[in-house]
Amino acid sequence: MYRLLISIISILICFSVSAVEVTDLYQDILKVDDKSRDTRLAASRKALLNVLVKVSGDETADKNRLAQQRTKDISDYMLKFEYDERTEGQLKLIVKFEARKINALIKELSLPLWGSQRPLVAIWLGIEDNWRRELVTQESYPQLEQLIYDNARRRGLPVVVPLLDLQDRRLVGIPEVWGNFSGPIEEASQRYSAERSITAKMYKDNNSNNWVLDWRFTNDDLFDENRLVGDKQQIVSQMIDTLARGLASEYAIDPNAYYEQASAILTLKGAENFVDVELAKRRLQSLSVVTQVTIARKTTEFVEYKLNHTGDVTDLKKALGLDSAFKDYVDPRAFYHVVDKNSLEYQWIKP
Repeated sequence: MYRLLISIISILICFSVSAVEVTDLYQDILKVDDKSRDTRLAASRKALLNVLVKVSGDETADKNRLAQQRTKDISDYMLKFEYDERTEGQLKLIVKFEARKINALIKELSLPLWGSQRPLVAIWLGIEDNWRRELVTQESYPQLEQLIYDNARRRGLPVVVPLLDLQDRRLVGIPEVWGNFSGPIEEASQRYSAERSITAKMYKDNNSNNWVLDWRFTNDDLFDENRLVGDKQQIVSQMIDTLARGLASEYAIDPNAYYEQASAILTLKGAENFVDVELAKRRLQSLSVVTQVTIARKTTEFVEYKLNHTGDVTDLKKALGLDSAFKDYVDPRAFYHVVDKNSLEYQWIKP
C-alpha cells in the first residue's frame, strides 16, 4: 500500500498537460524612475490596466473608460508591491493584485475572462535580410527573440522560441519554416510540449522600406495566412497581439456566466486502476472552470465524475480540450462517429 501511495504521488507531481499555467497573470512589472509615492501610484494604475488586458485577453481593456476610473481606487485591488533593483541602473516596480477582485472587476466591465491554463505556442520565425535567410534564435537575433517573449508576457501568452540546436535542425530548417511544412514543424514542437505551432517569415517589401511578416498556424483548421506590414518591432508585436486575440476568443469565457455555478457528469473510459482514477480527478480539478470534482460512480468500463463548474458546457469542453489526457470518446462499434457538442464522454489517454 505504501509503495502504491508513493507511485500515485510521483505521478501526480510529474504529470504534464498541453496547457501551461500562467502564474503571473495578476501582476505587472514596470520600469520607474524613482521610489516616490506619485511615481508609484502612476505606475500601479498603469499596472492595473495591463493586468486587465492579460486576464481578459482583450487588448483594448486598458482603454475602457470605467476601467480607467477604477484605477483611482488602486488600493482596493492591490495585494502588494515591491521594487527590483537587481539590474544596475534600472529600477522596476512589481505590483501584485488580488485575483478575486480583478475577476470581479472583469465581470463588472463585461470583459471576457481567460483562465490561467493557456495553450503553449511554439513560434518558428525566419528572416530574409540581404538575400540571406536565417531562423530566429537567441544567438542569431537576440533582441527580436526577447521582443517576442516580452510581448507575449504582456498578453499573458505562454510561448517558446525553439532552440534550433542539432535536435531541432534534424527536423526543421529554413525550407520547412518558409514553406510551412506542418509535419516536421509539429513533430519538432512536441519537444517543447507546445499545444499550437506557428510558422512566420519576415522579409523586405520590394516596393518600400517596410518589412512584411507572413504567419500562420501549422494545423489544417487554422491554415489561413496572416500578413502584417511595418517595421520589425511593430509587426512582431502585432503578430503576438493577433495570436493572443485569437486564442482568447477560443478559450475565454462569458464573465457573467463565470460566477453561475453549474454541475455536469463526465463519463471517462479507459481509467483502468485506482492510480488512473485519482490522476484523472486531479487533472479535472486543475481546470480553470472546475470548482469541485467528486467520483459519482465507478464500473469496470467507466468512471463518472460529478463536476461543479463555472460557465456552460461549452466553456467546460474548451478547458478539457487543453488537456491531452482527455479525448472525445469514439465508440469503436459505431459505423460513424457523430460529434455532440454537449457530450461529456471522454477517453482517458495515459500521460
